[in-house]
Amino acid sequence: MTQADRRTSRPRAVDEIRPPSEPRATSVFVPGDVPRRRGLIILLSVLGGFLLTVVWSAEFVDQTIGDNVANTMLGHDAKETPLTGVVAGVIFAFVSGVAGTFTACNVAAFGALAPLAGTSDSRLGRFLTPLRPLGWMAVGMIAVSAVYGAIVGLVGTSMPQFSTAPNTPGSLSPRSIQSMVVFGLIGLIMVYLGLAALKVVPDPFARISRRYPNAPLIFMGALIAGFLIGRPFPLFRQMFRDAAESGNPLYGAAAFTLQSIGNIVVMAVLFLLLAWFAGSRLQRWFAARPSRLAATIAVAFLVAGAFTFLYWDVRLLARREIIPWYPTA
Repeated sequence: MTQADRRTSRPRAVDEIRPPSEPRATSVFVPGDVPRRRGLIILLSVLGGFLLTVVWSAEFVDQTIGDNVANTMLGHDAKETPLTGVVAGVIFAFVSGVAGTFTACNVAAFGALAPLAGTSDSRLGRFLTPLRPLGWMAVGMIAVSAVYGAIVGLVGTSMPQFSTAPNTPGSLSPRSIQSMVVFGLIGLIMVYLGLAALKVVPDPFARISRRYPNAPLIFMGALIAGFLIGRPFPLFRQMFRDAAESGNPLYGAAAFTLQSIGNIVVMAVLFLLLAWFAGSRLQRWFAARPSRLAATIAVAFLVAGAFTFLYWDVRLLARREIIPWYPTA
């Protein structure tokens, strides 16, 4: 056999016999299959977020729902009763979190989690499987909440969120500016995640998910906790001012952590019930047409992201009479 024959008969390397293109790793919020009519999904989702800003009433959510829930749980008027002591403060923190459950970020996060409900053949598996994504979300949420709460306990009285300056026409108070920046950024992040689910833009978690598969869930928990950084909910501001005036970073960290846990407890229970009683059907529905998974995740993020950005960065300007008009019901 000649030297040329030996070269041609030599087995090819692994890289040479590998298929020319392999599917790239995707994160938990960016499924493999892409639905058709992506443009229509994006258009209708953004339109849905916009229409939600038109009909959304902060007064109804904060006062009719939030205040009544807090008053019922505490057994007294939550706004009028001063917080006396650490125990009263941490109880109030948890209750105010439960009272402020129904925010767009919460709905988006758990809407995106719904496809992860999963199923299992065993009873124990059906019980434990949905706890995993909740646990990893809690890691990111508690980390951000505790750090921000500690900062509030140290320097909170000098932060824009502590300001009591009135909102006057033609200007923005310091706390309104902080809310616009924080919520505007969160809204844009959710819009990007929605576009990534449809593979319109690159998956931001593609690389890190290969080594840390739960990184997207941790990030989502951090995003939920980020709402605390700009939240104008009156009961939350009451807790914020109490933690800031205490000068105690440990109390601030504990109060903000409990507020975050209270904020997701109702949605977490709904998610677990969905997983335990409808997880099998849900997974069969997604398996019948895999592109439904990407569409569901994309719609959840796009609607909530468009709502958050438009409501806090456009409609707020109209309410302060800085821009001439924004449609409201």
